[in-house]
Amino acid sequence: MSDQSTSDPAYASAGSLKGMLQRGRGLGALPALDDPATSAELVYDVVGDDWRWDSVDDRHLYLARLIQELGLPLDPLVALLGDDEDDCERATLTLELLAVSGSAEAREALRAYIREGEHWVDVLESVAGVWPVEWWDDLVDVARARLTGEEPLLRRSEPWVRWGAGPLPVAPVRRPRMHTVDVSPSGRLLLCLLADGAKIKALDALAGRPPEPALIPLVPGLGTVDGERPLPGLARAVERLGALAVPEARRWAADERPWLSWTGIRVLAEYGEIQDVPVLVDELAAHEKTRRWCGPDRLAAGLSRFGPAAAEAAPVLRRLWLRTPHSYERPAYLKALAALPPAGLDRAYTESLWDCESNARLLGIASAPDGPLDRQRLVRLRDDPMEEPDVRAAAGDRLSTSS
Repeated sequence: MSDQSTSDPAYASAGSLKGMLQRGRGLGALPALDDPATSAELVYDVVGDDWRWDSVDDRHLYLARLIQELGLPLDPLVALLGDDEDDCERATLTLELLAVSGSAEAREALRAYIREGEHWVDVLESVAGVWPVEWWDDLVDVARARLTGEEPLLRRSEPWVRWGAGPLPVAPVRRPRMHTVDVSPSGRLLLCLLADGAKIKALDALAGRPPEPALIPLVPGLGTVDGERPLPGLARAVERLGALAVPEARRWAADERPWLSWTGIRVLAEYGEIQDVPVLVDELAAHEKTRRWCGPDRLAAGLSRFGPAAAEAAPVLRRLWLRTPHSYERPAYLKALAALPPAGLDRAYTESLWDCESNARLLGIASAPDGPLDRQRLVRLRDDPMEEPDVRAAAGDRLSTSS
């Protein structure tokens, strides 16, 4: 299946300030910055809980900017360091950026945690990947004193690479795992292995080989025993088939088994033809109706291939862009909307300059109108030391070409 859940009852309305902040939307940041007194509580609420729908969603830079630009005290964020491992990680990612932007309080809070906190190894590795070396190099003696010898082997990353000399345990280089099934160059033999029971290993091998059309009729039988999911490796093996799988994928898409239906839909999204647009639009609408927020980005990318011929998808794409809590997918909806008339996306591009996702900010940089507010934000993106390097560079290029 393409999602973790069919409902999201914890999220506030997508049109409310709280709901927009939870989703990391730029339109949440703008009014919050205009009214700091009434926004502070809402911002702290978003900081205190993990509102990411998926681990790939970004929030730490978005939150760091809100805290910085509103001038909010860091105490609630620092307090999260003492909570569970997930809260500690979220607080660390935000505090280390605030330190980069000049907050001595954020920098010292993390250094103090490294000296005394429970998850100090994770915090130390995180800041060493972001901060200048002189901000953490003097903690070497603290680290040596705190290591008990019972820690998992430390990774080949900073600060352990720099501090590698001495008693610090360093993880050995792992040799890649080798397949235990001996296969010949014949794709047909691999298909025999499927029938004989070595299905997962054979699928892994097929995923690294030229497309094997004889796999196509076997796909409906390659689900798990409980019938709930495809076997591991099937998606990658089917991807190798490309357009060869389209005729059969139309049948898979109509199957009652959700995993097989989604397998077919994915093929049609990437390789289907004009006749497949209604199926893709229906699937997109079904994702929205049932709040399955993982997967519509694939459908959006597929529909954008058809341009004006997929115009009927525009209202659903716009609603998904407004409502999804899965911020990682939001840029895909905006890209698709740009390919389908009517566009009218100037406000969406402006908002994207404040979005939590760097890919959304890049879209805003490329296409936002050349108004005073937009230019002011471009300057901020170009000059902000917390910002991603590619976003800073793109903002600089846009400003230089439009001046």
